[in-house]
Amino acid sequence: MTDLTDKVALITGASRGIGEAAARILAEAGAKVVLVARSEDRIAELAGEIGPNALAVPCDISRYWEVEAAVNAAIETFGRLDILIGNAGVLQPIAHLSEADPDAWGQVIDVNIKGVFNGMRAAIPVMTSGGGGTIITISSGAAHSPLEGWSAYCTSKAGAAMLTRAAHLENAHKGLRIMGLSPGTVATQMQRDIKASGMNPVSELDWEDHVPPEWPARCLLWMCGSDADAFLGEEISLRDDKIRRSVGLIR
Repeated sequence: MTDLTDKVALITGASRGIGEAAARILAEAGAKVVLVARSEDRIAELAGEIGPNALAVPCDISRYWEVEAAVNAAIETFGRLDILIGNAGVLQPIAHLSEADPDAWGQVIDVNIKGVFNGMRAAIPVMTSGGGGTIITISSGAAHSPLEGWSAYCTSKAGAAMLTRAAHLENAHKGLRIMGLSPGTVATQMQRDIKASGMNPVSELDWEDHVPPEWPARCLLWMCGSDADAFLGEEISLRDDKIRRSVGLIR
């Protein structure tokens, strides 16, 4: 297992799903974790469960000043920032373009693209001055293929994927390790919402078809180590059996 002793990781969308699982697994690997989400009570509860090496910071990642404050809190509390996992994301509205609520559509862009930018913008100067760091964006197969009713989500994930590539291009020479993870379909609340929508083939999948959130969380831990250096600037797919073997998820 990748050793993250003395490393500090900030995880957005840490209140549930992949973010919660990542917080627990990175903490088990020795990291100090900063839990960022809008659900103040839930991240406070989670930080209490993890212990003194966890800090809960309520934050709306679509607002830059709140993300900057979260990064500052990480530095003030733990003295550094080594890892940023841009996990927070929203799916709704699931609707045809001709019927989608414009404000709700725009909110997906604010969270899924601006939120990723805000995290990078706040973290990159800190990591650069500290000599390096790792930034991982949670991507999706939806970044590369349109799906009925998912115009906002597909568009936002495509934008976040390109933003991740741009960040690598501009910062790899500064010692920053930047890449994306496409986790496939994961057994989280988002999949329950997709199932309830009844729209496009993803809603037809059974619960057993989805991987547990611990799988992408363990992959994120692996990506924080040098074994993943061959994938810098790229998007790793957890659907790939070679990746699953490298992470230790399958034999």
